[in-house]
Amino acid sequence: MLSDIERKVLRVIANYSAGRRRTPTVDELCIKTGRSRGGIMKVLEVLAKEEYIEWKRSDPDHMVVLEAWERKEHDRWRAK
Repeated sequence: MLSDIERKVLRVIANYSAGRRRTPTVDELCIKTGRSRGGIMKVLEVLAKEEYIEWKRSDPDHMVVLEAWERKEHDRWRAK
């Protein structure tokens, strides 16, 4: 499950890329979210680890959206 800031950054990336046909830079994400560069880098690492985006710290301004919405957890009570 994503934290609020992780979810927000994912939505910003997805909406930005849909409207502008490119993903935002790390600096643009800082402006849109009000977070520091270091904070955004940590969020991008989590989103990449969870396979919501393809991203590498060595090329921070290049990202590819794999999944634009947070995955839903399976309802445990329905599985029983």
